[in-house]
Amino acid sequence: MLLPKAKLMPKLPVLTPKELIKVLKKFGFELDHTTGSHRIFRNPKTGKRAVIPFHLKSLPKGTFLSILREAGLKKDDISG
Repeated sequence: MLLPKAKLMPKLPVLTPKELIKVLKKFGFELDHTTGSHRIFRNPKTGKRAVIPFHLKSLPKGTFLSILREAGLKKDDISG
């Protein structure tokens, strides 16, 4: 008996904070203010906000997913 092949989920992109900010701007987010090394973006249409830690290295997976959740975006919005 053959088992059906599992559908593979596409891998999450590995983004730097600078790249993620470009994506957020495409979705209507604007820089609200900066607190230390964190940049706070707000979407005037939805009222959602996203806090981006602005460092040189890539964002960890959990941090990336948390930012997407607070911004009201899905993984598909970023990869597709």
